[in-house]
Amino acid sequence: MTKEYSNSFNEFRNLIAKLRSPEGCPWDRKQTHESLRTTLLEEAYEVLQAIDSKSTDKLREELGDLLLQIVLNAQIAEEAGEFDMDDVTRGIHQKIVHRHPHVFGTAKAKDADEVMQRWEELKAKERGGEQSVMSSVPRQLPALAYAYSLQRRAAGVGFDWDEDAGVLDKVCEEVRELKDAEGLERKSEEFGDLLFTLVNMGRRMGLDLETALRGSSDRFRERFEYMEKLARERGKALDKLTLAEQDALWNEAKEKLTRKP
Repeated sequence: MTKEYSNSFNEFRNLIAKLRSPEGCPWDRKQTHESLRTTLLEEAYEVLQAIDSKSTDKLREELGDLLLQIVLNAQIAEEAGEFDMDDVTRGIHQKIVHRHPHVFGTAKAKDADEVMQRWEELKAKERGGEQSVMSSVPRQLPALAYAYSLQRRAAGVGFDWDEDAGVLDKVCEEVRELKDAEGLERKSEEFGDLLFTLVNMGRRMGLDLETALRGSSDRFRERFEYMEKLARERGKALDKLTLAEQDALWNEAKEKLTRKP
């Protein structure tokens, strides 16, 4: 007989509290906010992977794993007398209502761009005049997301290019500066500036930067693995081929695997 499990959020909270109790699980009782940092990050990335896989079953599962991390952290805080899950949900409820006056109040927003503008204005008021608009951007973000978030915050207060052409000119300028750079430290700086400018270009074009780069990486991997397959089928070792021979295999793989519109 298949056991029926409750879909009640409160019962799930009670389940986590039981795991943390003296009669619960030694591993769960041992955890702290700090010890769960890596697992929380991993679960967030697994949610992204599930989204990319287009599997609704996998996404449902991974969202559950991520929710476990959130509730477990809230339970640890409750035991320490800091806050509980009700405080978490109450806080985000209040924040969402406050930042959507065009839904829950009398304000108007004609499109998504205007919504984002109002969102940034409201966040600025919440911060007060002393805090930087960058203050809530975590330095621990992956570099690509970190650059994007910094640029989006700056653009939210009007510090942005008037036209895409200006960003493209900046890309060309950064390429020239990288080409002229001497010394590893200088090259690293100029390479970083070039990447930062490319992120800005992608942001202005409305691209999902992670998806774009991951797509290019996946295509490279797929084509390279096909190159290896071709070499094996022809009784050749890829590392023994000349660069010209490898290029020929690459072009063959690219032609074979290019996605048709």
